[in-house]
Amino acid sequence: MIIDFSICNIVAMSVHEVGNKTNNGQIYASIQSLNIEDENLLSLLQHYFLKPFTQQEFWQFTSSNNDLGLNPVYTYANQIFSNHSGFHVQSINIAKQLYESTNHPNIKDGDLFVVLLNNVRLGEEMCDAVGVFKSEQKESFIKTNRKGKEYDLTADSGINIDKLDKGCIIFNLNEETGFKVAIIDKAGRGAEANYWKDDFLQLKTCADDYNFTRNFLGVTKAYVTQQLQEEFEVTKADQIDLLNKSVNYFKENERFVAEDFAATVFEDKSVIQSFQQFKSNMQHDADLDLADGFDINIQAVKKQAKVFKSVLKLDKNFHIYIHGNRNLIERGEDESGKKYYKIYFDKEE
Repeated sequence: MIIDFSICNIVAMSVHEVGNKTNNGQIYASIQSLNIEDENLLSLLQHYFLKPFTQQEFWQFTSSNNDLGLNPVYTYANQIFSNHSGFHVQSINIAKQLYESTNHPNIKDGDLFVVLLNNVRLGEEMCDAVGVFKSEQKESFIKTNRKGKEYDLTADSGINIDKLDKGCIIFNLNEETGFKVAIIDKAGRGAEANYWKDDFLQLKTCADDYNFTRNFLGVTKAYVTQQLQEEFEVTKADQIDLLNKSVNYFKENERFVAEDFAATVFEDKSVIQSFQQFKSNMQHDADLDLADGFDINIQAVKKQAKVFKSVLKLDKNFHIYIHGNRNLIERGEDESGKKYYKIYFDKEE
């Protein structure tokens, strides 16, 4: 599902400074929304806020007991959509919620921009959207000033419009299931890394074709690389062959059907039964959204295919890339116990 910002406009915007509560930081809320009439500045702001959002993956608001009314950001965004005149008050509430979510000392202070957008197209639908963007990094720059034939230089710091640290866009679609939400988070790997998505926004992945495709490929990869060899005698080449078959199924078909997929990829009834049990366990344990039938999302396939390894590594001497017919490679062992692979081919290039 493609996001199109080509004809959208910034209807309202407020900025607040949000510190880190655990470090005794403060929150400084602005008195009123900004009134920006400079077209060039508006263009730069739209570039900064919207350009990073090119992904196909979407999220939705959730809460611990599935009562969306208990999710603060969902509630504040919903009120903005219902009553634009209350935008600034709700932007302050969003800033306060972010402040309350900073429960780790490594979370950086920053400027929070809350923006109301109109004429946003998501797939075939046009809607309003609320954007929430946090700037944590300031960069130094040098500015030249000319006065007649003389120049002087000044130093300052500001925001790089090509480096959005954190952001989310809440589309006014699917209100009853938690809206559709796109996120950006240039987080590190520390304990504080997921606070934007998990603590502040409280999101989960949408139950849509993109995530069905991604999740099913992820489960298949986990089964082939982790579980299969625990129950059946398989070689590394066999595993690579199954991974290739899995990806090829998604590349060659427009519609996913679970029974057809299992029969095409695994063939053996015992392996199919084992895979189905593994899928069921993983779906429950990881709370994954899976479906037995859905339209295959090609963007999700391209992304997941990158982590499906087709390389057979033999000691530190050889790497064999397996892309085609598994029957053209044989594994054996000689009289001395040395293992080998025999490869058949028609021509050498």
